[in-house]
Amino acid sequence: MSTIVIIPTYDEAAGIEAVLDAVLRHAPSADILVVDDSSPDGTAALVVGHPAFPERIFLLGRPEKDGLGAAYRAGFAWALDRGYDVIVQMDADLSHPPAKIPELIEALRASDIAIGSRYVRGGGVSDWGLGRRLISWAGNTYVRTVLGLSIRDTTAGFRAFRRDALTRIGVLDSQSNGYSFQIENSWRASRLGLTTTEVPITFTDRTAGTSKMTTGIVREALALVLVWRWNELRRGRPEGSTPRSDSVDAAT
Repeated sequence: MSTIVIIPTYDEAAGIEAVLDAVLRHAPSADILVVDDSSPDGTAALVVGHPAFPERIFLLGRPEKDGLGAAYRAGFAWALDRGYDVIVQMDADLSHPPAKIPELIEALRASDIAIGSRYVRGGGVSDWGLGRRLISWAGNTYVRTVLGLSIRDTTAGFRAFRRDALTRIGVLDSQSNGYSFQIENSWRASRLGLTTTEVPITFTDRTAGTSKMTTGIVREALALVLVWRWNELRRGRPEGSTPRSDSVDAAT
């Protein structure tokens, strides 16, 4: 299956070369698309200067910083237009382990979507304090409870999709950004009855660059979850959807 790994970037010059090298090493048959929002720190120049550019590494430049969801939608459109069978998404800071990419791809033999999950047996986080762990756990519990999802890591940003799964969930028509973009895709997949396998990973906090997380992104996620559920209750579920998420724990 032809595979591409999509990596959105904004001011990731400190670590972009390391993540590109790691992905090429652990997924030697995959291509890489970097979606850069005109990073002022020269991230794009480092991508273009990589020895694997433009044979295995590609750059999609965008005119301004416009949010994680918008960057992924642009990258997904690029990949779908070029006929890739498998589309992987991951962060640029090595918080997602590139060594797990082959396992995510392998999981797609039996599932529509694979998630690198912190919250299944064998998964976890590294270098997080108690407060951040509690916030993350509470956020996932809130999402799962309000939307009725069985996926344990609803905000995970390390995912692999079959191309037909991406088109079925209408990812290019989604509107949300940040954590809510990941949640929206989980929610849409659930309602369509798509199968999801959660592959255990250890999430490692970034060691280079700065986090893009803001309180606004968190507020957006909390509010949209309520809006989505309220609209379901008010209008009923879309025709042909299912109320459950077929989630498979790869560690079981």
